[in-house]
Amino acid sequence: MRKKIVRLEDLPEGTTKRFSFQRDGMRVDAFVANFKGDIVAYENLCRHLPITLDYGDGEFFSSDGSLFVCQTHGAFYEPKTGLCIDGPCTGASLIPLETEQSDGHIFLVR
Repeated sequence: MRKKIVRLEDLPEGTTKRFSFQRDGMRVDAFVANFKGDIVAYENLCRHLPITLDYGDGEFFSSDGSLFVCQTHGAFYEPKTGLCIDGPCTGASLIPLETEQSDGHIFLVR
């Protein structure tokens, strides 16, 4: 599967974009982020309880832009690794998604 997520120019540093895809007939919520020039993507699922990190508003970064944060539980995740470093699920990791860049776009691949 290869799915176009967003144009690279529409994802400037420090921003995120929500998207979804189908896996085994089920919708999976996800997000892609530009963290200091690195493109990362994860399932949009808190590792504490199975709810989205954001409130549907596409806000994933902490106020200082250094971490992803679950708006419900206050869990903090390292953007490059997805590892929870503080909060109720410390030591758990976000589920990573593989992406690639081609022709100025970011694609979900698997």
